[in-house]
Amino acid sequence: MHTSSGRWLYGLFLTLLTAFLWGILPIKLKAVLTDMDPITVTWYRLLVSGGVLLLYLSITRRLPSFRQLNTKGRWLLLIAILALTGNYVLYLFGLQLLSPGTTQLVIQVAPILLLGSSLLIFRERFSLIQGVGLLVLLCGFGLFFNQRLHELLSSLTAYTTGVLIVLAAAFIWTFYGLAQKQLLTVWNSLQIMMVIYLGCAALLVPWAQPALLVELTPVQGWLLLACCLNTLVAYGAFAEALAHWEASKVSAALAITPLVTFAAVALAAQWWPAYITPEQLNWLAYAGALLVVAGSALTAVGPTLLAGLRGRRLA
Repeated sequence: MHTSSGRWLYGLFLTLLTAFLWGILPIKLKAVLTDMDPITVTWYRLLVSGGVLLLYLSITRRLPSFRQLNTKGRWLLLIAILALTGNYVLYLFGLQLLSPGTTQLVIQVAPILLLGSSLLIFRERFSLIQGVGLLVLLCGFGLFFNQRLHELLSSLTAYTTGVLIVLAAAFIWTFYGLAQKQLLTVWNSLQIMMVIYLGCAALLVPWAQPALLVELTPVQGWLLLACCLNTLVAYGAFAEALAHWEASKVSAALAITPLVTFAAVALAAQWWPAYITPEQLNWLAYAGALLVVAGSALTAVGPTLLAGLRGRRLA
């Protein structure tokens, strides 16, 4: 069972970096998806990221040894590859139907699902504070979708389909997060990501259309490259954060990701109105987004808060 190194400050920095990079990612992806399908975009992202890591680990002579993996480890690796591939592809299909902010808020259930799975697997306790946090999160989602709640509950429109697809992506991501964390007992984060990225890219080869690259505009080409580098740095930072900080605290800090997206969309819509469309939300929806973030963070750090309160009482 993997245990954190205890370097919490470094883990916090890496988690905030991940949140920032994940927050701005859907904006860039949305622009690329107008002329390239989700599978091909995902294939390029994973191939470039995995290739860079392969080059780096080859030069530094730190390539992973598959002999270190036992049968359980190989099954975990397969689960991680399948889960991350499914998460990436489904997320982009959902993003085609939704705005960047909505997509990023819905995918916010992924850390909550990861936390719930960790509670079951690692036999942690679900505290009252976490229950309150979960209730706040659910109320937040209700407020966020206030403008389209009837549509979500009564018909299968493109908007509803997009939300369901992103929820599926969040569910699948949970399997990746759990498998990747246990693989840290055998390989370091860079080695894990190299193998997973290249494995995912190989899995998508039959459906990828690399020739679509020539149909992108120069701006889209640069954005695709930025997405590839974002993938490399963000998931590398996330994997390394899990090595130094508890999964619950990483999940709590990642809760700010949707706020980063909303802020980035607002700024980008002012700077590049021809490319970025502002979010069409009322004040209740924005209040709901804040509640989702607060509830997600409270659910993740509930045990830590409870332990701190008990410690003060004893003191």
